[in-house]
Amino acid sequence: MNTPIYKEQWFGNIRADILAGIVVALALIPEAIAFSIIAGVDPMVGLYASFSIAVIISFVGGRPAMISAATGAMALAMVTLVRDHGLDYLLAATILTGIIQVIFGYLKIARFMKFIPRAVMIGFVNSLAILIFLAQVPFIFGINLITYVFVAVTLAIVYILPRFFTAIPAPLIAILVLSGLVMYTGIDIQNVGSLGTISQTLPTFFLPNVPFTFETLQIIFPTALALSIIGLLESLLTASILDDATETDSDKNQEARGQGIANFVTGFFGGMAGCAMIGQSGINVQSGGRGRLSTFTAGAVLMFLIIVLGNWVVQIPMPVLAGIMVMVCIGTFDWGSFKYMATAPKADAIVMLVTVVVVVYTHDLSKGVFAGVILSAVLFAAKISKVEIRKKEFEKDASNVYTVHGQLFFASTQDFVAYFDTAHAVDHIILDFSDATVWDDSGVGAIDRVMNKLQAKAQKVEIVGLNASSQKLVNKLATYGKEGSSPSQH
Repeated sequence: MNTPIYKEQWFGNIRADILAGIVVALALIPEAIAFSIIAGVDPMVGLYASFSIAVIISFVGGRPAMISAATGAMALAMVTLVRDHGLDYLLAATILTGIIQVIFGYLKIARFMKFIPRAVMIGFVNSLAILIFLAQVPFIFGINLITYVFVAVTLAIVYILPRFFTAIPAPLIAILVLSGLVMYTGIDIQNVGSLGTISQTLPTFFLPNVPFTFETLQIIFPTALALSIIGLLESLLTASILDDATETDSDKNQEARGQGIANFVTGFFGGMAGCAMIGQSGINVQSGGRGRLSTFTAGAVLMFLIIVLGNWVVQIPMPVLAGIMVMVCIGTFDWGSFKYMATAPKADAIVMLVTVVVVVYTHDLSKGVFAGVILSAVLFAAKISKVEIRKKEFEKDASNVYTVHGQLFFASTQDFVAYFDTAHAVDHIILDFSDATVWDDSGVGAIDRVMNKLQAKAQKVEIVGLNASSQKLVNKLATYGKEGSSPSQH
């Protein structure tokens, strides 16, 4: 690691990083508790995880200013394991998740990010914004009038105050001022303590109480593998989003290894597996956080709040935190998507919408991204599967030339073969592939079938114009030139 750059990432933005980290820490508490409830474990499991992962990833991660902690996507993948086998098996799965992610990092899994289309990225961002907003709905709507007032005042502070005062992040001011107002006046409003009990104790090291047997591995491996994939997918996509937001680059493979190290250690301290959080990362960046210190501060302050200020933390009004998250939703959502749907190719617009719908319906980011990538690949294959064949006839020497235009692969072979069902008998037939490329075994197999048809209708059949890669594939896989009378190739 480049020492000057690493030092700059820690100490190049000290004041803003610390203040942004404090804001994130306050917003992490209700999220961690809520995700613990989703997973079916004690709230402290999520809080310990958020503290541990944030602190560790600040040192070993590859994307400065990105916040990693317990997340909803990971919590959903834990439900069955916790229900059937209990907390200790979850902690064992968390440790195994870390090991798998480190392996993925060393295998340079980040290189596969290039296969995620822009339409899927836009859908990923928008679906995250929608999910974050939906998670705030229970804390805003259908409660009472004072809740709406607090949300409105929070949004007003967040959006208006920065125009006049920027020394302290507006979200932090909103939390401190409105929390103080509630504590002073005794207003009856839903607070952090409403979500669950917070124990003012530090996490301690211990080994999960599970048998070290192959049977245990069989139980935890499927969950650990799912957590590894979901965690890395969400983390690497979030890292890409922050790269664009901050106009800086990050080391995605280092991030993958860092996520693994953080989860591995967290499992020994009673925390559940976690990954990057787009919402909290958005709060951090929008509050001025740019370096590793902001991530470290978020984790360290989170634990300080729990241990030292726990009695005050539980009194923070949920409408205030919900209002801040709504602000994140508005900032995260790509409002240019509406124009994008009108101007982009229909296939890309469909891919974006499918990604959003699947994520919102399943509440699983990985399923939405996989659905978007697969649909994009299918639509792309359909788009380039059109093969055009043009025929040139020469009456004087009784020969026909068929020029092939396009990509010959599994999706285009049927039309290619069918065209030659109507080919007429002549003395000499030439297949010109100068404007075509053969991509796979299916393409070569189609050439074999066409050659067999044409050999029955002509005394001589030639293939010309194959580029180097196509010629190599044909030489390796074709059978027409290896049996009976072989046509000449050029």
